[in-house]
Amino acid sequence: MIETLKTLCSLSGVSSREDQVRDYIRRRVEPHADGIRVDALGNLIVFKRGAKAAENKLMLCAHMDEVGLIVKSVTDEGYLKFGCVGGIDRRILLGKRVTVGEKAVPGVIGLKAIHLTTAGERKKVPKLTDLYIDIGAKDKESALAQVELGDICTFVSDVVEFGGGMLKAKAIDDRVGCAAMVKLLEEELPMDCTFVFSSMEEVGTRGAFGAAFSVTPEVALILEGTTSADIPALKPERQVCWPGKGPVLSWMDSGAIYDRELFELLRGLAEENGLPWQMKHYLSGGTDGQAIQRTKAGVRVAGISAAVRYLHAPSSVCSISDVEQILALARLFIQAMAER
Repeated sequence: MIETLKTLCSLSGVSSREDQVRDYIRRRVEPHADGIRVDALGNLIVFKRGAKAAENKLMLCAHMDEVGLIVKSVTDEGYLKFGCVGGIDRRILLGKRVTVGEKAVPGVIGLKAIHLTTAGERKKVPKLTDLYIDIGAKDKESALAQVELGDICTFVSDVVEFGGGMLKAKAIDDRVGCAAMVKLLEEELPMDCTFVFSSMEEVGTRGAFGAAFSVTPEVALILEGTTSADIPALKPERQVCWPGKGPVLSWMDSGAIYDRELFELLRGLAEENGLPWQMKHYLSGGTDGQAIQRTKAGVRVAGISAAVRYLHAPSSVCSISDVEQILALARLFIQAMAER
């Protein structure tokens, strides 16, 4: 599970450009699938037969995409001006390494040096328009020989295990859910299941809506990464959840209220099987559940997430034990659904 997560986090998959991630997952799961397709929105939809036909049509969903940048213009001096793809705090951008476009042109995000700023400027967060990507080009012509307008930029970040069982990488949100689903697809399942590796979640849960509309599940389990915010700067009541304290069970977020019976089922399964679990103490963020829930006549949704520090940043952090426990709890959920 962890090695699969590490591989997935090392791949480039900014929203609408999930090709590397989708291709890797397809290679891994195709030998175990009974049906596999890519829809018009780029979702990878995989059907796998289990020991019994589904009484409740079950869909599992995790999104493939990550946040990143997009090239909007090139200056006469050869610097790239950019916008954000997904929700990114511009405070984390300065000095970060990126690769640009399909050629993976290396670059670094720059701003004028502190020695050249005024006292007032040093007290403010730089505007996005003040930042640029330096690819080492001498002028606009040489820059455009390497990149194109509209090129997607991916953060460069090593995958590192450190501390007391922690993992640092980009795109843990939501390669952790993708990794769990890959492992489940490689196992024998107790019931028929459809797995959706969704596209464009970070720009409005776009892929999941289309996928759910075609799959038409009765029940959906969303596997995700969620912001932990367990840092000293926040008061306890503003801290959301904690890496190392087990999977986060969703009951409500900014986009959905999750099915109460399914929430209680997940909680009971965790407690009966000695798995730690936690709830968010402060509501924030959203998942593909908000799109899936509203599809057609409505879908009952449940969610399991990993608590992730520094979400939507080049260096996110999660607990390795949480990752393993998410897989275990998802496995128990499928078994419970098969017995209904």
